[in-house]
Amino acid sequence: MDAQITAIYSITDDILKAMQHDHNPQQQMTDAEVITTALVAMRFFGGNFERARGLLQAPTYIPKMLSKSRFNRRLHSLSGLVLMLFRAFAAIFKQLNPSAEYIIDTFPLAVCDNIRIRRCQIYQSEAYRGYKPSKRRYFYGLKIHLMVTATGQPVEFFLTPGAIGDVDGLKVFEFDLPAGSLVYGDKAFNDYELEDLLLEACGIRLQPCRKQNSKRPVLSYVAYIQHRIRKLIETTGSLIERMLPKSIHVVTAKGFELKAALFVLAHSVSCAL
Repeated sequence: MDAQITAIYSITDDILKAMQHDHNPQQQMTDAEVITTALVAMRFFGGNFERARGLLQAPTYIPKMLSKSRFNRRLHSLSGLVLMLFRAFAAIFKQLNPSAEYIIDTFPLAVCDNIRIRRCQIYQSEAYRGYKPSKRRYFYGLKIHLMVTATGQPVEFFLTPGAIGDVDGLKVFEFDLPAGSLVYGDKAFNDYELEDLLLEACGIRLQPCRKQNSKRPVLSYVAYIQHRIRKLIETTGSLIERMLPKSIHVVTAKGFELKAALFVLAHSVSCAL
């Protein structure tokens, strides 16, 4: 664990310096130390900031650790920097992906158990009640829309309410990919108009799995390749879900979304180690 914590801090600090991020010398903890503490909480303690703070306030790590309330305020003020760090990792992963193959999928992120929906104070709308066919269950919360490389490294993600369909979320992806890229997806991502637009405007081929009644069927060997490659993003989703606790402890919607972003960033850091 010690080696991994040191590596997380080193990578975070180096990227912030490469981005020419300015640090206020009057601050007790640097931004790299705050984000490192959050990533250690995601990676080893299921998002529990207090356990990460207790570990890292040792003299060998961060002796000037902030108090609980001050740490939370600093971390929330750095939410934009968290997304910038993710984009920096994404740019590196794209450069290290010579095959230019990518996969997209969605994963549910429940804010509470279904039986507690009426008492949920973080989200209060039917827009957050979603259904995941692969798991055959309803959930209440958000969806993580994720794009990864052919080796499972995240390059793009965003959050939507659980009721948003996959094909609707498909239109939110930036598709900031090199020309000639090939994007795989499951049957829920069939949108012929968007496929034609991406190919014509960006040179990006969107090739989701086809339904039996599809107007654009694919050859059997192509369907086999799609099925095998899609297993990679399912593995990535499983690795992220493995870090998640049974219940994510937050008190605000902003805090819930920040923790979701930190879990994805923590997986990006793990891919870089």
